[in-house]
Amino acid sequence: MNIIDELEWRDAINQQTDAEGLRELTGQKAVSLYCGVDPTGDSMHIGHLIPFMVLKRFQLAGHRPVILIGGATGTIGDPSGRTTERSLQTLEQIQANVESLAAQLTKLFLTEDTNQAPMRIVNNYDWTHKINVIEFLRDYGKNFSINAMLAKDVVASRLDGGISFTEFSYQILQSLDFLHLYQEEDVQLQIGGSDQWGNITSGLDLIRKKEGSEAKAFGLTIPLMLKADGTKFGKTAGGAVWLDPNKTTPYEFYQFWANTDDRDVVKYLKYFTFLSKERIDELADKVQTEPHKREAQKTLAEEMTRFVHGDELLDQAKRITAALFSGDIKALTADEIEQGFKEMPTFETTAEAKNIVDWLVELGIEPSKRQAREDITKGAIYLNGERVSDLELEVGANHAIGGKFVIIRKGKKNYSLVKIV
Repeated sequence: MNIIDELEWRDAINQQTDAEGLRELTGQKAVSLYCGVDPTGDSMHIGHLIPFMVLKRFQLAGHRPVILIGGATGTIGDPSGRTTERSLQTLEQIQANVESLAAQLTKLFLTEDTNQAPMRIVNNYDWTHKINVIEFLRDYGKNFSINAMLAKDVVASRLDGGISFTEFSYQILQSLDFLHLYQEEDVQLQIGGSDQWGNITSGLDLIRKKEGSEAKAFGLTIPLMLKADGTKFGKTAGGAVWLDPNKTTPYEFYQFWANTDDRDVVKYLKYFTFLSKERIDELADKVQTEPHKREAQKTLAEEMTRFVHGDELLDQAKRITAALFSGDIKALTADEIEQGFKEMPTFETTAEAKNIVDWLVELGIEPSKRQAREDITKGAIYLNGERVSDLELEVGANHAIGGKFVIIRKGKKNYSLVKIV
């Protein structure tokens, strides 16, 4: 199957500059292509993964992918998708972000499989910082029409509120990247999100002005991803879903995918996993016939957590999930409890032993001693997964899992995390 056919089946193509020409080219030879990310932070989130998963599919199909980290463009700020000017970061912070993203991308996409072309990582600062302002204006700026730049959606949408010359010039810098990679790395295709269409076509225009109208270069964008309810993909009540396990724990990451709406799960399986068409069709059928089993969601969560965090942390996320479902809290380590109960009500206490009734009231888990006694008598209070029946129980450091945490459950679902300090 031609890579373009696969992308079409996965609904992963929004626009192409020359669909027929790209299909012909990818059917004839291994093509070099690139996708970029700016180091605006020290971690990518799952929204960033969308074009890179397409880049990986090209690699699996035998093509030669290049990842560009925008050490130069990141100092400017892409105006795409913004209504206000971006706050500029220091060069030191950007460099630190470049190193973090390079490590993240290396872990995710570089392969030791000798049957695949290696995925290369480049930094546009390496060639951009050598250009002085006179060269920039004479050699590159002269090739851009202000009228054409103003007509680009990303700029036009900012005109009423205002846009600085700095962000206005972003498309010139990104065009310069495409030209450089075309000339030095034989890159013929740039891919990106749908908001990058204007930047990609500007790069193609520059290549043809510099290399001639017959230069074979192409652009492809990926559709904007929205959830079935119309909200932006990748956002939760707690914010973005990060790839960095210190920002979004593997358990939270797993749960994000496991809680996918039935209306979205097949789309996500196509976009984000490398499962075969036959397997995805099988899972799609089960969404319709056995939705209560949520097999598609569990498969999606496993595939994505394994891809980003590896088998060990996937197993950890599944252990936390199983323990919370069964109530077998003692099976978890202190680290796993911290992950699983991160968003739950948290209280702090000392290691001093206290009567269970007094302890619950002092923490604020119970509103009164009367209510605490009533709940214990009814069997509604669980300590570390075990029902409490003794009104005289002394709770202390000996109950703390890993010397750190005590888990209280009231009723079926009301969990509280108590930290021993």
